[in-house]
Amino acid sequence: MATVRKRKLPSGLIRWQAGYMDGAGKRRFKMFERKAEAEAWLVEARHDVARGTHTPGSISPTVKDAAALWIKRCGEKRLEPMTVKGYEEHVDLHIVPFIGARKLSEITVPAVNAFADQLRENGRSAEMIKRVVRSLGSIFKEARRRGLANTSPTSGIELDLPDREDPRPVIPSKAELQAIINAATGRWRPVILVAIFCGLRASELRGLRWADIDFEAKQLNLTQRADASHRIGKLKSRAAYRSIPCPPIVINTLREWKLVCPKRDTGKKDAAGKPVEVLELAFPNGLGKVESHSNVLERGLEPILIAAGLAENRPVLDTAGNPVLDKSGEPKVVMVGKYGMHSLRHACASLWIENGHNPKQIQRLMGHSSIKVTFDVYGHLFADAEADQRAAETLQNRLLGA
Repeated sequence: MATVRKRKLPSGLIRWQAGYMDGAGKRRFKMFERKAEAEAWLVEARHDVARGTHTPGSISPTVKDAAALWIKRCGEKRLEPMTVKGYEEHVDLHIVPFIGARKLSEITVPAVNAFADQLRENGRSAEMIKRVVRSLGSIFKEARRRGLANTSPTSGIELDLPDREDPRPVIPSKAELQAIINAATGRWRPVILVAIFCGLRASELRGLRWADIDFEAKQLNLTQRADASHRIGKLKSRAAYRSIPCPPIVINTLREWKLVCPKRDTGKKDAAGKPVEVLELAFPNGLGKVESHSNVLERGLEPILIAAGLAENRPVLDTAGNPVLDKSGEPKVVMVGKYGMHSLRHACASLWIENGHNPKQIQRLMGHSSIKVTFDVYGHLFADAEADQRAAETLQNRLLGA
């Protein structure tokens, strides 16, 4: 039986107690300052009990505690360390500071929208808010798996977020790409050429094996990647397992590089007592092991961009984001390249699109998990400016006459 009764607390304060029977047949109570609040909450609670979606507040964990269970589950599923680190940042920097103390049972659809509004008011970008809300949804998913929640307030939610940022990726021009290719020398030249002409992700470049390079067919057969912890593992998705054609400049450069590429010491010795080395990774470090992403950027791409004249001065910031001053009190600046490795991947896609590849071909070559990703990133490149102009002229002629 559901009831709302007036109660006088030992402190003398008057409160309204809502009482009801939960799904397990146990009597539950909750106190409110106003009778109307108690009655409204009781109606909602009884409705959730009837649908089997009610979790009593007394057994509902806080968002912070549920988030800890989710992060623990991510570790048990052996997700990539950088993926887990990103989730931890969502929890520590964006979720816990705002709603960490609230119980899961208190998080409703309006509460999620209010949370998104809080994030926006505190300077989070629209894209970051979407990612954080997705992580909140994953927290609820894990809580439901453990029987700690019966609802999923983020499911199907549409966040009304203003987003005026330009969604188009930063892509080097053809002239800039030519300058980058001309400046690329030594061990980094094959890396840069494969990035520009084959569109590999940085992790795929670092995990590429010589066994994956078919010199006869002139193509790359991607089968693995290297994560941020230098571990070789599976590709990002099923769609990432793909074959990519290579132009002559890439094949010829790879042939030359293979002759001097560092080999990996297996730790074994042959009959003559000499170390046994194997040629495994196409772009390893000096010891034949997985090259770090930071080295690819700092020792590879950055010097090439600077040599190509594609760099700019940027202020040096401390951990708090404030400019670092030199002895004279002037802000320190450092010269950095205009582009990252992913910009070269975008450049490859743009060249393929210019060559007439259709969206489905681009999806396959780029290893996108869905055609939606392809259109979201490169949709603007499929536009036909000449056809659009002809259509505009036709509209004018139809309205005003030739």
